[in-house]
Amino acid sequence: MAFIAINLSFMHNTGFKASFSLLHTDYVQLNKSWNYREVMSPFYRIYLIDGGQGSLGDTDQALVLEQGYLYLIPSFTRCDHSCQDWLSQYYVHILEENPTGLSLFAYSRRVIKIESKPEDVILFKRLLHLNPGRDLRRSDDPREYQKQPLLKDFKQRNNDIPFADYLETNGLILQLLSRFLINEEWLLAQQTRIPAKIQLAINYIQMHLSSPITVTALAEHVNQSAHYFSKLFLQATGQRPLEYLVQKRIEKAQFLMLTTSLSLSEIAIETGFDSLSYFSRSFKKVTGQSASQYSRANIF
Repeated sequence: MAFIAINLSFMHNTGFKASFSLLHTDYVQLNKSWNYREVMSPFYRIYLIDGGQGSLGDTDQALVLEQGYLYLIPSFTRCDHSCQDWLSQYYVHILEENPTGLSLFAYSRRVIKIESKPEDVILFKRLLHLNPGRDLRRSDDPREYQKQPLLKDFKQRNNDIPFADYLETNGLILQLLSRFLINEEWLLAQQTRIPAKIQLAINYIQMHLSSPITVTALAEHVNQSAHYFSKLFLQATGQRPLEYLVQKRIEKAQFLMLTTSLSLSEIAIETGFDSLSYFSRSFKKVTGQSASQYSRANIF
């Protein structure tokens, strides 16, 4: 059973194709041991709090986890988690895959907090009913969670459930994600249309991450001079072309670290780095952590 690709259109008719897949979902009661810093996951995480209190913090804000609110942590968003006493929550972890590399929250990588509705609890309960045993309780040890067979096991379960349940699960995931698309910050982030040629270059980068890529080659691909292309790319994305390229390579590396058994040297090659030392320096620069620190921190 293949992942279902869902076509989404933004406010300015920017084409967006992605597949969203369930990784984990459960209802849990947490205590003071739920205290993790500098977590940066390649997965989306949505929390619905129904009791107690905790906190989530990203690079420039700290949010209280409190009853009656939904929280979204977009993929590749560095975040601290803590619980002072106790906290009860529904959660779902979602894998997004997109051949263009354009994430739904690419321009709003911050923790988002919105007021929950009574139907949100119904959505979570239905997810749990359709997908029993999709929790993390059997894999609290990060050394176990990040082994390839365990993650494969969860992904395989998407293929094992009845097709009707699979379709409904995807629909429930989209409903939960859609709750965050009316957030003012997300809407503002979508108001800048990316020029067609810059989007073409972004697509090229995503499809050729393991190959050598230069600014000159990207500019030639979209029939522009290197200088003009670099200026336009910076205006559209806020990053220079090579800075953007390195970030996307590191994001792919993060994903491979948690979903494959490849060595760091093999991941470096797979993501287009010509040496392990360059990969290591780039990983630390982008994530603020060494590759080994990243592995230890990401247990969600």
